[in-house]
Amino acid sequence: MRTATVSRKTSETSVDVTVNLDGTGNYAISTGIGFFDHMLEQLSRHSLIDMDVKTVGDLHIDQHHTVEDTGLAIGEAIAKALADKKGIRRYADALSPMDETLTRVAVDISGRPYCVFKTVFSQKRLGEMDTEMFEHWFQSFSQNAGITLHVETLYGDNNHHIAESCFKGLARALREAVEIDPRKADVIPSTKGTL
Repeated sequence: MRTATVSRKTSETSVDVTVNLDGTGNYAISTGIGFFDHMLEQLSRHSLIDMDVKTVGDLHIDQHHTVEDTGLAIGEAIAKALADKKGIRRYADALSPMDETLTRVAVDISGRPYCVFKTVFSQKRLGEMDTEMFEHWFQSFSQNAGITLHVETLYGDNNHHIAESCFKGLARALREAVEIDPRKADVIPSTKGTL
């Protein structure tokens, strides 16, 4: 089983994450930010990556540390579960429609973290979540996961739909990229021989 557990403790947050890349999309998510929990639940369900995420952060200050450190810990757990990345498909992309919204997500599990996030929100908050934190979460996640990640909302009006299409698009792309390719299950997908 490709599983990993990560604990990240700082003076600002306490984050515990367990992932199973070969799961069924079961999740237990608690970050103290309801809308953020909803997005992470979508990520787990649609990627089929089982996720147990428990974050206690300094929300009396703001959401920055909670969202950032949760992204860093989930990314680290996924990287740890991937180990040497032998046999994975590595590349994947997804178009994620949600009613009037369409988002494109592409990933390369390359070991080279890079995030391009081209999504605009017309509201400052969704529920109690600051919309500026979405980009920061994707950046933090890709950094510690070692993933090149491109997220672009092609069009959309409803801010809830826009956010959800980004997370569901990442989920569908991750689902494919972390899968073992039966044609090359014993090979690291790189001409360098390492990722």
